[in-house]
Amino acid sequence: MDELSLIDRYLRPLAGRGALGLLDDAGFLAPAPGEDLVLTKDMISEGVHFLPGDPPASVARKALRVNLSDLAAKGARPVGYLMGLAATGACDEAWLEAFCEGLKGDQEAYGIDLVGGDTVGSPDRITVSVTAIGAVAKGTMVHRSGGHAGDALYVSGTIGGSAVGLALLTERASGDLSAEERDRLVARYREPLPRTALAEAVRCHASASIDISDGLAGDADKLAAASGLAATIEADAIPLDPAIERLGGFSFEDAVTGGDDYEILAAIPAAKEEAFRRAAREAGVPVARIGALEQGEGRARLVRGGAELALTRRAFVHGEAL
Repeated sequence: MDELSLIDRYLRPLAGRGALGLLDDAGFLAPAPGEDLVLTKDMISEGVHFLPGDPPASVARKALRVNLSDLAAKGARPVGYLMGLAATGACDEAWLEAFCEGLKGDQEAYGIDLVGGDTVGSPDRITVSVTAIGAVAKGTMVHRSGGHAGDALYVSGTIGGSAVGLALLTERASGDLSAEERDRLVARYREPLPRTALAEAVRCHASASIDISDGLAGDADKLAAASGLAATIEADAIPLDPAIERLGGFSFEDAVTGGDDYEILAAIPAAKEEAFRRAAREAGVPVARIGALEQGEGRARLVRGGAELALTRRAFVHGEAL
């Protein structure tokens, strides 16, 4: 299928008002008075961020959701997105139809529309690049760099489930899991759930925030370093996925460095902790206090019983093959 036919048949039905029917060289978005636009871009590539043969609807959802996760960590609501698709010969009409159905469902679920993009052919791997656009009240975007010594560190949801899902798919881990639990863990990897419902709580109460895409340990390092601080995280306070303790071949280090959790790590000033916890409850998102920022330089110590845990790696390294 040529590019024009692909756009006509599959992408134009996804286009929002600012896309101008995908008939122009560019789309447009107009921020509301008193708002800033928040821009983020992540791409996912076959063999690096998803497995060859993964369902096309899951590929579409992951491509969009990893960007929605970034917007949530900035306290922004979704507005629109641009998408680039590098398609291989495996992307036949059935693949494209399922891929676009995945996008359509998520557009409806998260209140976001396609604004524009591009498609090209790829000789060896599928790649999807999304630029997501969100909005916040002017001057209220939450940065990585706003934390202060003494701010508590909170994490949403659970950690490690996505890495478990990948380990199960690639047969690097095994355990006494029901079919339903295995499916849940695989879905955690293939189709992350961005914490968009927590965005307002983050915007109103967090001094700094980051989404956990490359692993809790490494992303805590990034948040601390951006704020010119260090951090201490209590290993036993981390809400690990409950399946981890029943798995063989999967360690605590795998859980906190494996990546693809797409939870939110937020620094919350002491005076705002109660309000943040209350807002999270009202949003239906579980959060746990796992540590605090402190004076020091750019590193998060994971400790148990007062002793720092030695990690052989800190995070997922982009470019590594699955």
